Amino acid sequence: MGGCRVGLVGAGGVAQRHARVLSGFEDVELVGVTDVAHEAASDLAGRYGARTYPDVGDLLAAGCDAVYVCVPPFAHGPVEEAVIDAGVPMFVEKPVAVDLDTAERIAELVARRGLLTAVGHHWRYLHVVEQARELLADRPVRMVSGSWLDKVPPVAWWTRRDRSGGPVVEQAAHVLDLIRVLAGEVTEVTAYGDGTPPPVDEADIDSVTVAAARFASGAVGTLTAACVLGWKHRAGLEIVADRLALTLAEDGLTVCDADGERRFGADPDGARVAVDRAFVDAVRGVGDDVRVPYAEALGTQRLACAVAESARTGRPVALPTPSRMGVTVGA
Repeated sequence: MGGCRVGLVGAGGVAQRHARVLSGFEDVELVGVTDVAHEAASDLAGRYGARTYPDVGDLLAAGCDAVYVCVPPFAHGPVEEAVIDAGVPMFVEKPVAVDLDTAERIAELVARRGLLTAVGHHWRYLHVVEQARELLADRPVRMVSGSWLDKVPPVAWWTRRDRSGGPVVEQAAHVLDLIRVLAGEVTEVTAYGDGTPPPVDEADIDSVTVAAARFASGAVGTLTAACVLGWKHRAGLEIVADRLALTLAEDGLTVCDADGERRFGADPDGARVAVDRAFVDAVRGVGDDVRVPYAEALGTQRLACAVAESARTGRPVALPTPSRMGVTVGA
């Protein structure tokens, strides 16, 4: 294959970010954009010399080598089904769905078709994540504490549970994904929400959520999520292992051990480029560094939905054991 012809489904902020990155690759041509907001699609397409298409079917008919699915959580499902049916490699932005049933169905279709996929968990491309994995290689993780303490994003659908899935599904997915990478699979969660939505019209999500988790390894962990602040206060995790404490966020890693405390910076913008570069290279057949195919992202969706379900019902939720998941945890 020569250049990679990419189509975008969605024209919001995440799609715009991918368009900026992809337009910087000499081997990528952005051929078209489709969005239910036709004016937004036209504006984005015009910036990069692409065409606007009325729907996914017309975009696929333009001859895409790959399609990026950058739609809100509630809009996942039909778009992926159309791309899978066309047999076109697919990059899906997280979260992969508003619920678990949709994600399970899409994962099954992807597996049946043997389709090349990637999901936008770009934190896995931070070099400090690999550094943390190396530090933990010979030290069992004992405890993990993840958090995403933030504001309500400026999109109307975000505060509706049936549109976003809630803060744990939509916002804390990056943290949950790294928890799986560094501490392994969770077997059971118990979560509680405050039952009070943020002060936004028609909001019905919890303002804050806390969860306790048990891991297959025997480790234990917690997750806290909040959307009542006016700023992004904290998003990351802390890990306690034998004679080692790690604090990891998108902007860096802090290591505490017998040698004292050390801080290592990260490059989040570089990670956002790397996740696109890896997918394009895989589509073109010149690389093999897709770290989160759809089947792997399904593991994170299962965990996020388990936390949300437990918070809704007030009861513990068990997750499939690693042997039954059919996913690979490695970064």
